[in-house]
Amino acid sequence: MNEHVKVPSDFEGLAHQVDPQSRRGFFMTSSAALAAGYTLATGPVRAQVITTDANGLRVGDAKVAVAGGEMPVYFARPANAQNPPVILVSMEVFGLHEYIRDVTRRLAKLGALAIAPDYYFRSGKDLTKMTDFAELAPIVNAKSDTELFADLDATVAWAKAQGGDTNKLGMIGFCRGGRNVWHYATHNAGLKAGVAYYGSLADKNNVVPKNSIELAADVKAPVLGLYGEADAGIPLDQVKQMQDALKAANKTTEWKVYPGAPHGFHADYRPSYRKEAAEQGWAEMTAWFKKNGVLS
Repeated sequence: MNEHVKVPSDFEGLAHQVDPQSRRGFFMTSSAALAAGYTLATGPVRAQVITTDANGLRVGDAKVAVAGGEMPVYFARPANAQNPPVILVSMEVFGLHEYIRDVTRRLAKLGALAIAPDYYFRSGKDLTKMTDFAELAPIVNAKSDTELFADLDATVAWAKAQGGDTNKLGMIGFCRGGRNVWHYATHNAGLKAGVAYYGSLADKNNVVPKNSIELAADVKAPVLGLYGEADAGIPLDQVKQMQDALKAANKTTEWKVYPGAPHGFHADYRPSYRKEAAEQGWAEMTAWFKKNGVLS
């Protein structure tokens, strides 16, 4: 990787989780992990990944009509719940892989209709099996907020049609998905609360002309920011800038910065996983959604 090329914060944070000498090829392969649906962005998959069963849940794959085709989504919901709250799950840059599906089931265990949309589907490629940064990056970096918002709006409409209570709408996102939480919160006034796990704050490009800090005054929902002190892609000065921008605009937010935690500290299938920070963050997320009327 050319060190003089501006790398998005999420990729930078991921790349620094491995030996700098290996950064050019930090997307690594493992046939067993790929068969299980995991992306090895930062080395061998951990042996002790968290696996959430579907007992008491209805889970499955579905299609949501959007511009350009039918978008795949994975959903999980309590089997017998009537009109459950809805939580959107915004994935990392690695596509709709098993980690994100498992998070969706974890949220369903909390009582929600949780839905993870595969909004990169238009590429026609399976991002979960990509091992080349040069192939993956252009796909995720070409996603405009305009198209993203339309895809998420369609997902919300689908959830309502399935009996979900979209008056209790939440959103959770990881990595690039965390950035999406900040941005979608500027778009959908019906969002009750969001939780952004290490979402980039200063990145922008031709299709995303404003970054999260610049959009802070437009955030319409309470958002909880969960960040790592040792995130190589999102320095603490950017976190401070975002906090200050939100405070100046009188926005409702809370922040947790976990000591020593790197980018991807919640991703239990990667070496970046930090059990204590991940568990604390999940508890904070749950409390935030309860406090703001998403979860009971």
